[in-house]
Amino acid sequence: MDTSEEWRNFVEDLKKQWRILWRDRIDDKLRAEGIANRDYSLLFMDRGTVIIATRDYKPPDFVEILERHKPADVQNVAPPNPAIGGWGKFVRTVLSKQKRFIRRRRLAQLELDREKKQQLKKGGRGWLHFRMHQM
Repeated sequence: MDTSEEWRNFVEDLKKQWRILWRDRIDDKLRAEGIANRDYSLLFMDRGTVIIATRDYKPPDFVEILERHKPADVQNVAPPNPAIGGWGKFVRTVLSKQKRFIRRRRLAQLELDREKKQQLKKGGRGWLHFRMHQM
């Protein structure tokens, strides 16, 4: 078997345990916490570990757990952490900031569109209209 195939199977087992952890947690209404109901060795969780709380608590992150298990020879199987950024962040930060090449015809059309003024709303009086009634 290929190591990448074994890694994919391991990730699927890890995802199953992750779903079970969140589905079968014990919700403590008094303390407003979610607690693991059993040991999850693959997720590094012991029974009674707080997995969710209301204030100033960082819940466990699946990607961080996956990174702790990841062997050195397996690349790009897990997506990057959203805090670091993936393709979406790359597009927003790098590609959207680059100058775009526009054909001359399109540029001339944009200049013509700028010259045309739209008709003003309400004859230029604005959006809010009220009359002062004298009493």
